[in-house]
This record gives sequence, C-alpha cells and structure tokens, in this order.
Amino acid sequence: MLHVFRNTWALLVGISLLMLGNGMQGTLLGVRGAIEGFSTGAMSIVMSGYFAGFLLGSQMVPGMIRRVGHVRIFAFLGSLASAGLLLYPVLTDPYSWTALRILLGFCFCGVYIVAESWLNNTTTNETRGRALSLYMIAQMVGIVAAQAIFALGDAGDYTLFIIVSVLVSLAFSPILLAATPVPPFETTKPMSFRTVYETSPLGFVGIFILGAVFSALFGMAGVFGAAAGLTSAEIALFVSAIYTGGLILQYPVGWLSDRMDRRQLVIAGSVIAILACGLGIADFGGVPGLLVAAFLIGGMANPLYALLLAYTNDYLQPEDMASASARLLFVNGLGAIGGPLVTGWLMGRVGPGGFFIFIGVLMALLGLYTGWRMTQRAAVASDDTTSYYAVAPMATTPVTVSNMAEAWEEESIEAAEAAETAEAAQ
Repeated sequence: MLHVFRNTWALLVGISLLMLGNGMQGTLLGVRGAIEGFSTGAMSIVMSGYFAGFLLGSQMVPGMIRRVGHVRIFAFLGSLASAGLLLYPVLTDPYSWTALRILLGFCFCGVYIVAESWLNNTTTNETRGRALSLYMIAQMVGIVAAQAIFALGDAGDYTLFIIVSVLVSLAFSPILLAATPVPPFETTKPMSFRTVYETSPLGFVGIFILGAVFSALFGMAGVFGAAAGLTSAEIALFVSAIYTGGLILQYPVGWLSDRMDRRQLVIAGSVIAILACGLGIADFGGVPGLLVAAFLIGGMANPLYALLLAYTNDYLQPEDMASASARLLFVNGLGAIGGPLVTGWLMGRVGPGGFFIFIGVLMALLGLYTGWRMTQRAAVASDDTTSYYAVAPMATTPVTVSNMAEAWEEESIEAAEAAETAEAAQ
C-alpha cells in the first residue's frame, strides 16, 4: 500500500482537493438557496442539474479527450468549473443555478475521467485494487473535510464560494505536475441494455435505484438540513456522517461480500438503511439521532453500489465486464437525475421528513426485489465470485469502472489458470 501511495500521492492529493471543492458545493448551495428564498422544489431541480451534466459528460468527454488530448481537456474543464463556482452568488436565480449545476456536473465528470486515467496509468494489475481503495478514501476524506470548512464560514456571503473555486483550481497543480506520462485513452463499446439486464436483473435494477439514493444524499442533504432548521455546523456534521459511514463500513461489507451470498447482504443493508430512515423521520434523539441515521444510511448505501457491481460480474465472462459496467454506470446516472426531483417534491408535500421517506422507500424496494430474485436464481458459490473493490459512487466515471473490470478480468484469468494447473496435477 505504501508503494502504491508513493506512486500516486500527487493524484490522490489532487482528487482530495477536488472533492473538497465539490463536496462543499452541494452543502453550500443547499443552505444558500434557503437564504435566497428558493423553494424546495426549485432547489431539487437545481441539484438534479449536476447529475444530468455528469451523465452528459460521461458520454461526451471521452470523445473530446481523443480529439485534443488529456492536458487540454483537463485545463479547459478545470478553468470552466472554477469560473462557474464564482458565478453562483452573482446569478442568484434558480434558472442560472440549474444551468451552472449542469455545467459543473459536466466539468467535474471530465476532470475525474482525466485524473482517473492518470491514476490507472500509474498502477499495475497487482496494485490496482489497492489504488482504487486509496482513491475512494481520498474522495471520502475530501468530502468530510469540506464540511468542516463549510461550518467555519458564512453561507450568506461570497467567501465560501471563493474558497471552493480556489480549492478546485489548486487541485490541478499536483496532477499536472506529477511525473507521470500522459496515458493512452481507450473506451470499450458497451453491450446492449437488454443483455446487461438479462445477465443480472438485480444488478441492473439495484444500480438504478442506488443512483437515485446517492443523488438524494449528495445533492439534497444540505437542502434537508436548511429545511429542518439545522445550523450550519449541524448541517456540516450531518453531511459528514453520511460519508464517514460510507468510508468506515465499506470494508467490513466488502469482507462479508466475498464470504456469503451477496444478495443476503443487500437485504441486510437495505433493512438497516430503512430502520435508519425511520429514526430520521421520527426525529428521535434530536441532532444526535439524525447523525446516527445519516451514518447508517451512508454506511449501507455506499458499499451496496460496489457490491452490486461485483455481483453482476459474477455472471459475466471476463471480456464482457468492462462493457457491462459501462452500461451500469449509465443506468446509475439515469437514476441519479430523478433522485433530487422526487426528494424535493416529497419534501414540499410532507416537510423535511420527505428526505428520509424517499430513501427509505427506495431501500425497501431494493430489499424486496432482491428477496424476489433469490427465489429465481441460485447463489454463486463464494469461491467462484469476483472480488469486491471499494469505490465511491459520487465520482465514479467510465475509467474507474473499467479499472475495476480489468482487475476482475485478471483475477478470472488467474483463477482459470490455477484451476487448469490443479486439474493437470491430478
């Protein structure tokens, strides 16, 4: 792990700074929108814009990179994102904010694709799993640290927006100055949606549902906090608890997923998340109760994304893993666009508790569908499953998904070779 860190530290520092800026953006807008008098419905549209832009970027940026190269795209999108962040306090209307969120989603997706390409170029098949883990940790640490900075500022003035812009601008320095060559960029032609669904209905449906859950958590947590009357410090703690739970519980869930029927783990995680949502709706325990609920929801929802990716690959040939994962990423993005919209509508109808109701209903649907799928297909033996790789969904791009698929493919080939050797020895 230390060897991997030495080779990737500049990239990891850059990613942490990016997540500092991007992680603070969502919380800051949620609070500033309330100050500006935006309705919950208007803020839900604003927040969904980011995920629409991210999905658009995942489809367009690879072609842009092939035409003009990594460095130019990186500099262009980075400068555009930094400038866009400064315009929020200037253009204070929902239409402008929605347009800026779409722009920033597009820019951040492109920046992540370039950064992850460089990260991939510094790793080997033997170190890729550890590099992905460090990458996920850097993302989570950046988001949690962003909430601490947010809590120290005033969402009503320009200062925090300037800080976000500066952090994003600084993030490019370690990546561009890293002593690594510009990586080649290749994309895999994805298989059809129907083929992916028929291969793993649970993976397809589950990834779609989790896309809506993640976008609600990532986009609407700050809006919920403002609507619930929490202070800036309490909102920062609430958002931090979501990602701290995802960071801490990712690894025990991953350890269990390699040793048991992954569908049982999906059901267990769904039940825990539903109970946590009930705690949030009941408002039991005040702010401490909300923090416990946020920790458990984030701690269950985040690992389930990587778990369902691994589960889907249990039913794929190694050469098809990258193609299927690319389609699942697109499905996840489609779900993410609707998450804030439905959450905002519910919060407008029933109050702040609609935030937890939406997530709880989705997790219940995921658990019920998983239970039904267990009656339709036998479990894969634990010895035949692919390894679980920790990955945070809020910054996942086609590059990271392809990296995971490459690691799975290498493992599958090694396992097949080992089986042939053992068979020959007998």
